[in-house]
Amino acid sequence: MLTLEIPDILRRYKVIAVVGLSRDESKYSNKVSRFMQSVGYRIIPVNPEASVLLGEKVYKSLANVPADANAGIVDVFRPGNEALGITKQAVGIGAKVVWLQEGIMNDDAKAYAEEHGLGFVQNRCIMKEYEKLQE
Repeated sequence: MLTLEIPDILRRYKVIAVVGLSRDESKYSNKVSRFMQSVGYRIIPVNPEASVLLGEKVYKSLANVPADANAGIVDVFRPGNEALGITKQAVGIGAKVVWLQEGIMNDDAKAYAEEHGLGFVQNRCIMKEYEKLQE
């Protein structure tokens, strides 16, 4: 099992696949992704209804993200009941960490991630955690 603390995760992995990245710039998923991109992370958007977001090619599902994209973190902006399926796809693309944003929790997804050697964060905002490191 991967046992990394949040600061270690944010320092080690610089490519983030964002599941549920909205085209709407006022949505939190878009704001957080733009911020993370602005501080040097590569964003891989996952949205079934877009083709390009934040200047990057969009994938229809996480399962479509190629392993050579090196998505270390899968950041999830989808309801908690979708987290287990997303976590299974994260294992399939070789991700190292599944990160469920604030308000999103799923203990089955956590157990699955841990059984498959992935780090797991839930109910935390990746942008806020990054900002804490800068204080």
